[in-house]
Amino acid sequence: MAKDKKITHKVQMTDGKRDIIRYLLQEYDIKSAKDIQDALKDLLGGTIKEMMETEMDEHLGYKKSQRSEGSDYRNGYKQKHVNSSFGEFCIDVPQDRESSFDPKIVRKRQKDISEIDQKIISMYAKGMTTRQISATIQDIYGFDVSEGFISDVTDKIMPQIEEWQNRALSEVYPIVFIDAIHYSVREDNAVKKLAAYVILGINSNGIKEVLCLQVGENESAKYWLTVLNSLKNRGVKDIFILCADGLSGMREAVESAFPQTEYQRCLIHQVRSTMKYVVEKDRKEFAADLKTIYQAPDESHALEAREHVAEKWGLKYANAVKGWERNWDTISPIFKFSCQVRKVIYTTNAIESLNSTYRRLNSQRSVFPSAGALLKALYLATFEATKKWSMPVRNWRSILGELAVMYEGRMPE
Repeated sequence: MAKDKKITHKVQMTDGKRDIIRYLLQEYDIKSAKDIQDALKDLLGGTIKEMMETEMDEHLGYKKSQRSEGSDYRNGYKQKHVNSSFGEFCIDVPQDRESSFDPKIVRKRQKDISEIDQKIISMYAKGMTTRQISATIQDIYGFDVSEGFISDVTDKIMPQIEEWQNRALSEVYPIVFIDAIHYSVREDNAVKKLAAYVILGINSNGIKEVLCLQVGENESAKYWLTVLNSLKNRGVKDIFILCADGLSGMREAVESAFPQTEYQRCLIHQVRSTMKYVVEKDRKEFAADLKTIYQAPDESHALEAREHVAEKWGLKYANAVKGWERNWDTISPIFKFSCQVRKVIYTTNAIESLNSTYRRLNSQRSVFPSAGALLKALYLATFEATKKWSMPVRNWRSILGELAVMYEGRMPE
């Protein structure tokens, strides 16, 4: 019986929708999708006006057809242009003599009811410029938004960025990566290359976290010590392995801020910096020889492979070979780990996937108008990229067990 009632109710609802559709077709002479949009825009404007009339009744304490006993009363209408998902249209806003009426459906000074703010922020996160966003809004919704308005909307997230940059962190991060991407930024009427540094950690649960974003500072031990101390001030007490490229002053800063931390040079960057010296016809063979070094089963075999590479290529590519000898103390820590731990460290998949998101910002914008604009774009791109970061690194339990043995007594309980 209850099921029959549900079916009857559903049929009635369906019939009601059909009546509305028939009314729209007859009343608005609809022949195209644009006609439907115009009809809905008109209905929306009329609905808003009726809701405002009801709000005015409640505000004054009497209906439009009744007489007023108080000092305040209706005082005509004021036209107001608003933007909506159906485009721009005009509504008649009821007025009162004392100007004390503040409608809730469309507030005073509110010019947009389309939730356009979130759409603008979403487009900004994808790397679109203010000009591109303005043109897109015009194409889709049929109204103009100035580039200044777009900047004002995105500026609203600056307090969120500051809060995010200062949020509390976990006490222990077994693995931390630091990497840099360079962007063109306008400063003092000149275009400069600024580095954006991303610090990514893998916490004790194996979940990736972007810990910090920094823009525009020069590399030095003093700078990196300030950055690492800020992580300490936010609650980080220990890092087992910190993996980075040869950033100036990084090693000294790590030794000062986290004396027990193992500084591991990023092997992907080491290989890339080596290959830039190698001519095209030798690259494939040279890369294969380098692989025998960093994929060696242990450090003694790695040293043998390094010597073989030096003998084979040393005369032709002296600088390339010397780089491995010069940086060996920060390359070699990886050889004490199993293949699955090495894979997490030296492939840097965790940070490379994030960097691909950041590089798309470069493809969208040739120049950022300011360092603040770059930081906003990076923050929003980070938020978009990390939405799906809910699963631990593959084989994390096994990796964590190995790290617990290697760094005995330092793993949080």
